[in-house]
Amino acid sequence: MAEGRPCDEELGTLLEELKRGSGRSYQWIGRQVNASKSTVYRYCTGRSIPPDFGTVERIAKACNADRAEMAKLYRLWNRATDIATVTETETSGAIPAEPEDPGRGSARPFAPEAGPRTGIPASAPATHPHPHPHSHSIRRRLTVLLSATMAVLLIGMTASRDGRPADRLSRQPPAQWIAGPAWVSSPAPVPSTLFGVTLNSTTGTMPAFRVGAVRFWDSGTRWASIEPRRGEFDWSVLDRLAGGADRAGLPSLFVMGGTPRWAAPDGPPGPYEDGSRAAPPDSLADWDAFVKAVVHRYRGRIDAYELWVLANDRRFYNGSVETLVEMTRRASRIIRAADPKATVVCPGMGRLWEPGGVAVLRRFAELGGYGYCDVAGIKLYQRTASDPPETMLGLTREVDRALHAAGVHPRLWSTGTMYEIPLQGSLDGVRATNYAVRFYLVGLYAHAVNVERMYFYNWGGTKIPIVLQAEGGPPTQAALAVEQLQRWLVHARIRSCGHGLSANLPGNVWQCEFTITDPQRSHPAVIRWTDSGTAAMTAEPDAKAVHRLGGASTPVRPGDTLVITEQPVLIEH
Repeated sequence: MAEGRPCDEELGTLLEELKRGSGRSYQWIGRQVNASKSTVYRYCTGRSIPPDFGTVERIAKACNADRAEMAKLYRLWNRATDIATVTETETSGAIPAEPEDPGRGSARPFAPEAGPRTGIPASAPATHPHPHPHSHSIRRRLTVLLSATMAVLLIGMTASRDGRPADRLSRQPPAQWIAGPAWVSSPAPVPSTLFGVTLNSTTGTMPAFRVGAVRFWDSGTRWASIEPRRGEFDWSVLDRLAGGADRAGLPSLFVMGGTPRWAAPDGPPGPYEDGSRAAPPDSLADWDAFVKAVVHRYRGRIDAYELWVLANDRRFYNGSVETLVEMTRRASRIIRAADPKATVVCPGMGRLWEPGGVAVLRRFAELGGYGYCDVAGIKLYQRTASDPPETMLGLTREVDRALHAAGVHPRLWSTGTMYEIPLQGSLDGVRATNYAVRFYLVGLYAHAVNVERMYFYNWGGTKIPIVLQAEGGPPTQAALAVEQLQRWLVHARIRSCGHGLSANLPGNVWQCEFTITDPQRSHPAVIRWTDSGTAAMTAEPDAKAVHRLGGASTPVRPGDTLVITEQPVLIEH
């Protein structure tokens, strides 16, 4: 590199080439890698060096880098960080407008990988140095070297009394490269209850397409609606819902929340027109009486109880975490005494993209709240409706870390979304179909961290980004695609999931592997999809057919090129 450009400049050039080839903007890439637009811009123009190779890898994957490009990036980043330690400083200044990209709007097809995987990316052929280095490059290298020298002198001047540096500058080694699927286990059945929906209906009508479980919320069943006055109950709506679910053979989940005004007259109003309060009841005896009345009436008819709707959102619950744990303890005792077969679901936790939301979940766990429940209720959703569903996996990792730190590992049900969902706007028909199916596939992918159910929000309503079915209307294409996914998996046993280069796949490809057993035979199959764009792959020697969500099937021969898109396909072997 002595006669060529600095490594950081070459690193930025290659990242910029990948960015242009992908057709993506700095802002879009930033959303995929959890970085600001300006940070991605600086990395792609060589103005700063990413602090770890994991950052480089995430940007490259978002731009559909192939194996050779990833290896070259690794070499350039490793050598660039050998020159000096660069501390990334975020700035609030504006960045230059992006030039028009000729390929904007169409993602670059991903070339299939070749050769075996190794623990660290293989070295790529060295790039040819420029015969005439630019003078600004020379000045830049001298500046970097001078800065490094000054840093060493500064360390010597600020050494502690025992002779060791008080603030040692050292380059962080790159993260360990791990090849293989995200997880592998002995084959386990795919439960039909994974495919849940929240009913936004008061009529007792059930979905006209296949689902596996139903949840009652935003359906006229808040505490304030059922018990408008102390000791006086109106069971009409809940009777219809429970009866409809029972006739359809669907397990039901009743959600508690919405304290009546009479139970907390000074509490702040919740976000509903019925005057329900976000506060816990002034007397927990009123809570006990309500829980007891519900469970005794629906014993053996309602299968599970979620003990609050959005317990870490002050618009729905503004009490202390200590009170929430006590309410959970009391309700659990009542439910288990009256209906031991019922599943107790701890209060639902949303706002998991926000530190404050995670802090409440963590505190609830530290206080022992999850010890009173069979299942933890969490809300998995994207930051915005247009983000790929796979971004929800960032929340599962956050939840898993928080629960692990508290020493608890409950089963997880995703029981809803965020309050702002009606404001997110509508998705087009193709994206709505793909995202609805991938919502449930993300739940399967998160099997390794105990996710068991995914309740889609919602069924029956239309003021949401993805509509499965308006009550009284036919199922949408999104709903029919979800039904097709369930048909694929009715006799399936899942055994692994993985994505990207580490799983020997193109960087934007995700997959889950299954064993499918039907009356005639047992055979392997895989569901594959991309989080964005397309990817070309060579069919495995034993590939037999590709099945699509619309119902079409195409035979496959060894060596055929398979184009994987954002719409999942089932590849039968």
